[in-house]
Amino acid sequence: MPPDSGFAANDPAEAPTPETLAQVGEGETLRRIFPRLPHADAELLGPGDDAAVVAAPDGRYVVTTDMMIQGPDFRAAWSTAHDLGWKAAMSNLADVAAMGARPTALVVGLAAPFETPVQTLLGIADGLRDACAAVAPGCGVVGGDLSTAGALTISVTAFGDLEGRRPVRRSGARPGDVVAVAGDLGRAGAGIWLLFRDGVGAPAGDGTPGEPDERAGREVRSRHPHIVEAQLAPRSPIPAGVVAAGHGATAMLDVSDGLVLDARRIAVASGCTIVFDPAAIAREARELSDLDAVVGDHAVRFVLEGGEDHALLATFPPDAPLPDGFRALGAVRSASASGPQVLVGDRAHDELGGWDPYADWDGHAG
Repeated sequence: MPPDSGFAANDPAEAPTPETLAQVGEGETLRRIFPRLPHADAELLGPGDDAAVVAAPDGRYVVTTDMMIQGPDFRAAWSTAHDLGWKAAMSNLADVAAMGARPTALVVGLAAPFETPVQTLLGIADGLRDACAAVAPGCGVVGGDLSTAGALTISVTAFGDLEGRRPVRRSGARPGDVVAVAGDLGRAGAGIWLLFRDGVGAPAGDGTPGEPDERAGREVRSRHPHIVEAQLAPRSPIPAGVVAAGHGATAMLDVSDGLVLDARRIAVASGCTIVFDPAAIAREARELSDLDAVVGDHAVRFVLEGGEDHALLATFPPDAPLPDGFRALGAVRSASASGPQVLVGDRAHDELGGWDPYADWDGHAG
């Protein structure tokens, strides 16, 4: 997994006092960041002018934006700066891939408190670079912005090339299609559950749960790396998006908010019902339990409702073989009189699962 880059840091007593953004200033910070960022193959004009120029050979481009804000989206006690850059890139690259496009370029906005160490922003830049190199070679950062804010905020806009293909939308699933997934299910959900269970300090005297704790978080990550790193630094099967489009995927999306919640989005957009095979769900849960026994009886819930794995959920025509990397989870049926829904076997799964920052955030920054 990517190296630690100094956000959830080692013992601060062992390191010199870091330079802060207030001490160094915007110009010098940018001068240090730029050499660490990857260039994009499609870049015609990169950082340095008022705007970048990016080639669009197809005549169209896919574009998406996603934000990460300290508190509702990540806790500083648990994530390294490298984790944050990696995850910010990965979540956007996954959205591009889910449209059947090849990621080509990123534009990144960073806002941080004055007292933030410059090294934190350099670590974020390294995470962006390494994520692109790992899953989307040729994609790079072509521009962005730097400012200040009360909480560390990362906003990434990603671009992608359809290379002559039609975009794969959520609304194309048809009765009889096979539902399949590429990537992990349940790991990231298990990871955040475990961090909030064991990666916190002692509870307050009034019984209020403890706050995220850096040392406790490191210990949990060391003991349970597969599920914790799936949450803090997920790895999405980005190339599978183009492969799925080439094999006739009728609908696809990035599983960022949980399998059931995101499957429901396909069902509603397509006017159909998604039916998951209980045996397939049991298989996924068993693989998760085998990976780390700490999930225990929660495995099925994590598979169905855990978010942020950034797997790719797709539907394919019934007569087409599934492309490499995809495994069948169920089938598409016509919607019933009650409308589009998600079933596990013959039972409706109405629990939302996933993550809603407006409903679920406790207001703490961590």
